[in-house]
Amino acid sequence: MFEIVQSGGWLMLPIILCSIIALAIIGERLWSLQRKRITPKHLVAQIWHLHAKGQLTPEQIESVRKSSPLGRILAAGLANMKHDREIMKESIEETGRHVVHELERYLNSLGTIAAITPLLGLLGTVIGMIKVFSVITSQGVGNPAVLAGGISEALITTAAGLSVAIPSLMFYRYFRGLIDGLVVFMEQEAIKLVEVIHGERETEVGTGESVQ
Repeated sequence: MFEIVQSGGWLMLPIILCSIIALAIIGERLWSLQRKRITPKHLVAQIWHLHAKGQLTPEQIESVRKSSPLGRILAAGLANMKHDREIMKESIEETGRHVVHELERYLNSLGTIAAITPLLGLLGTVIGMIKVFSVITSQGVGNPAVLAGGISEALITTAAGLSVAIPSLMFYRYFRGLIDGLVVFMEQEAIKLVEVIHGERETEVGTGESVQ
């Protein structure tokens, strides 16, 4: 393996560095974006039951806020539940923007890695071919070992760049789709909370149907 990396030239170093960063980002996002950590089940129903029993104290709201990203969004609405519907929705939307930004953490870096590693591989290919043609110009085609070295460098960097870019792009797209789905679900839950607090869905949430 070391011989392959060495024969790929100095451009293998940034490609390897990109692969390490991409692997770290993928691992961290797989852990952080688990659905059970982002959107706990039946959270709106639990809040409704506390509200119905008059037990929705500031301490309970703070507990909801710390429980999950969805809890942060709902707690922002609960903190303004004595105001009218529009004020409550605005506070939820403001907090929601911050939560979405946190969910998308590191994704730009992963997307950048997916974009630049093929270019690094292509640069290695160009450099390798330049070496090949330089040898041909100075020595002709009588030294196949030197020619093979330049061609090998070109092919190795291209393969390495694509090997990093393809999985990085796949996980980037996967995380984007996952976050979009989580955002839609959190929006639905936030709307349910507003309607519950203002008495528009009390029966439905009370039966547990709205939080499946």
